[in-house]
Amino acid sequence: MLQKFIVRVNEKGILTRDGDFRAILEPGRYRFWPFGGKAAVSTCAQDSVMLAEPVVDYLQQHDPKEAEKHFISMILGKNEVGLRFENETPVEVLPPDSRRFIWKGMKTHRLERFNLESGAELPGELAARIKPNTPKNRAVTGLEGILFVQVPAYHVGVLSIDGQISALLAPGLKAFWRFNRDIQVELVDTRLQVMEVSGQEIMTKDRVGLRINLVASWRYTDVQKAFAAVGKPSDYLYRELQFGLRAAVGTRSIDAILENKQDIDEMVAAHTRAKMSGFGIEVGSLGVRDIILPGEMKDILSRVVEAEKSAEANVIRRREETAATRSLLNTAKVMEDNPVALRLKELETLERVAERIDRISVFGGLDQVLNGLVTLKGK
Repeated sequence: MLQKFIVRVNEKGILTRDGDFRAILEPGRYRFWPFGGKAAVSTCAQDSVMLAEPVVDYLQQHDPKEAEKHFISMILGKNEVGLRFENETPVEVLPPDSRRFIWKGMKTHRLERFNLESGAELPGELAARIKPNTPKNRAVTGLEGILFVQVPAYHVGVLSIDGQISALLAPGLKAFWRFNRDIQVELVDTRLQVMEVSGQEIMTKDRVGLRINLVASWRYTDVQKAFAAVGKPSDYLYRELQFGLRAAVGTRSIDAILENKQDIDEMVAAHTRAKMSGFGIEVGSLGVRDIILPGEMKDILSRVVEAEKSAEANVIRRREETAATRSLLNTAKVMEDNPVALRLKELETLERVAERIDRISVFGGLDQVLNGLVTLKGK
């Protein structure tokens, strides 16, 4: 009984008999007698990846011309990566030691090779062309083998290859091959930054526990030197600010700290700048923002301040009373030797009395009021 198969115009067929490869079929209709084994035809779309690689290997070994007629071979070495194009559009990233066999069809196919020993970075134009999540770009498979980095403005990227700092990256889009190497990029802000050292529990010289918050401004002056000296420069700076703050507070009493916080600022700044010298980091302004006392110490200090202010108020009150008494004594001496001054004082007193009285009844005439209002006895 005849076996009938159809290979469509956009397909290629693989003919097998009893599972053994026999031939590549072009588009058309085919009939096979069952003599010689049961026939089977598997079809593949033209311009697609040939998945049955053993068939290609067989043809390349026994009939190279037939293999070249039907397939485009893309074979990479252990230090090569490839970017596969269809009609000059990138479609796939090929890792080292990979093989691709593409059915020939209506499209043009080519492979762009890159030697990993020549460098890890992709050309900028190519990186922008295959960058994922870009609307105008066609999705490219195999992009997990590429590290994409967008370095913002006012930043640099510290590129590390296999644990060694390789270069500093300028702002812009960068891409690197991940194959055969470990690549890390850390973004670093080169602008002036603020660091807060918050909630530091520190014991003073007289054993009073304080909670202190410190604020410092800093920036990188040499990024490569900073990252060559320590793995995490910002963490190192934070730790030195802590040490400087503890050294400054631990050698002073609570009274000295509350009296002049400026000494703490200067001591911490001097300690930190000395430690960061040669590390590519510049420490700018620095200061203690808050000093938080424990609850019982707040009550004690409140009572001390209240007592001090109360004593100051008593001193001021006594000083004013003494001055008022001295002024009265001087006034009395003036009136003792001057009848006119005494009479003026009498009139002033009368004016004050009259201000408080709504109605006055006078008996014996106005002279009697003026002369009898104040009586001063002689010695």
